[in-house]
Amino acid sequence: MSSSGGGGVAEEVARLWGELPVRVDWAAVAAQWAAAAAAARAAVVVPAVRALVAVSLAMTVMILAEKLFVAAVCLAVRAFRLRPDRRYKWLPIGAAAAAAASSEDDEESGLVAAAAAFPMVLVQIPMFNEREVYKLSIGAACSLDWPSDRVVIQVLDDSTDLVVKVFIVIYFMDISSRITRSTSSLVIKDLVEKECQKWQGKGVNIKYEVRGNRKGYKAGALKEGLKHDYVKECEYIAMFDADFQPESDFLLRTVPFLVHNSEIALVQTRWKFVNANECLLTRFQEMSLDYHFKYEQEAGSSVYSFFGFNGTAGVWRIAAIDDAGGWKDRTTVEDMDLAVRATLQGWKFVYVGDVKVKSELPSTFKAYRFQQHRWSCGPANLFKKMMVEILENKKVSFWNKIHLWYDFFFVGKIAAHTVTFIYYCFVIPVSVWLPEIEIPLWGVVYVPTVITLCKAVGTPSSFHLVILWVLFENVMSLHRIKAAVTGILEAGRVNEWVVTEKLGDANKTKPDTNGSDAVKVIDVELTTPLIPKLKKRRTRFWDKYHYSEIFVGICIILSGFYDVLYAKKGYYIFLFIQGLAFLIVGFDYIGVCPP
Repeated sequence: MSSSGGGGVAEEVARLWGELPVRVDWAAVAAQWAAAAAAARAAVVVPAVRALVAVSLAMTVMILAEKLFVAAVCLAVRAFRLRPDRRYKWLPIGAAAAAAASSEDDEESGLVAAAAAFPMVLVQIPMFNEREVYKLSIGAACSLDWPSDRVVIQVLDDSTDLVVKVFIVIYFMDISSRITRSTSSLVIKDLVEKECQKWQGKGVNIKYEVRGNRKGYKAGALKEGLKHDYVKECEYIAMFDADFQPESDFLLRTVPFLVHNSEIALVQTRWKFVNANECLLTRFQEMSLDYHFKYEQEAGSSVYSFFGFNGTAGVWRIAAIDDAGGWKDRTTVEDMDLAVRATLQGWKFVYVGDVKVKSELPSTFKAYRFQQHRWSCGPANLFKKMMVEILENKKVSFWNKIHLWYDFFFVGKIAAHTVTFIYYCFVIPVSVWLPEIEIPLWGVVYVPTVITLCKAVGTPSSFHLVILWVLFENVMSLHRIKAAVTGILEAGRVNEWVVTEKLGDANKTKPDTNGSDAVKVIDVELTTPLIPKLKKRRTRFWDKYHYSEIFVGICIILSGFYDVLYAKKGYYIFLFIQGLAFLIVGFDYIGVCPP
């Protein structure tokens, strides 16, 4: 019985199994997935991309309006010759001093009166491991035309590097075992202090100041520098980073604005770049910064008497710094933080573009990326901290508050980075894959072209590079938007402070190679074993690649191929060259290699 019953069950199972399909209908499965994807695209993806198109076009129009306004203001300033010395009282201090001296019967009394006409000025030079360039700013500051008893040069040295120069002989990219250490190893602080002592011996009133820690980084050093007793005698502060070289008449041309106009807190001057032609990276930076100084700073000074302090090559009224609450280290843009707080107290700023201070641009892409992270993350973080305070302020006009909140912060620091990446590097490539998405021609061609032309006029000599510059700026927008999001969310590297590396003459000076061997100079910490460090540097060659840029570049190029083969929207030329730009930057083929 059980045997026949078991056989009946087996026969039934076999019969049912035979009725089941032996093969999966993959075509049907694919059709189901395609239908589901099409439904999701119609219900979610297409509306989301359309919303991004609308937002991007709106932000693009905002940026266009801002650029046209800035251009109109600067055109009016030039047409009507509204120079700073015509808008504000400016009298040369030297002339007033000479008049005071000639009016005195006693020659000695006249000289005393002449010297008294010059206010006490503090010149601050903050530095951190600036081995290649520290002599530049110290020498230039000590050569300023100003009575020696009316100026104090203050070098604020936070250096920590104890380095030894090592010459490494390299044969065909293999590190030889022959390593020769130089006979002397000097702490960077010793070098800076000796430079200060050299100028002290020449009669310059220079102070070398160090502190026990780096709390607050640059803001902390500047704040600590103001605590010394000799600073109490000073009325104004001129600030220079370690690679800045002011001309000898810098104080004579800037301080009179502060002396004769009690409402002015800051005089900002223009940067002039000594290495602008070093490589394509420095040419691109020159184009961006020239527009910033010649147009954005000029317009802000002329219309609102406000602009962001650039952190160097400027002169502050000490009373204004105190009134604004002093230096704060809550963000990585302590200079912008102080400027915003000062203008909210009713102080005015003036930009003097005729006064130029020589400086150096970062020529390595690594240094440039760190700088751009700080310049993008810091303003976004500061905007988050101060957006309510700006709107609630009672000391400035409604239009100045709107300018600060909308134009300076939202459009200039948030929207500009957002729309550059989202629109040009995401929406346009994605639209190729979605036939339902149509972007108006004016939003793809006309408006971007006008914006580009408005910005390119800052450096006419580099106009032939404008297309490459735009492609590079689009690539950098990925890095900047990530930094801005970090600042808004106060996450990760929000307070990361990395001093921008400047090479000075290091990249131009080559050690003796005896005619055959390639020689490379690097800095090695004395406490670190040499060979393991070199091996680590060799095996981690992939660290120099930027994988986010590589990924985006590949995606954009794939979109270009899809446009050629299927979409036929005509974006492929832009997509190919933009994707290639991402790959070039992603594989670190831009800038110079540090020595």
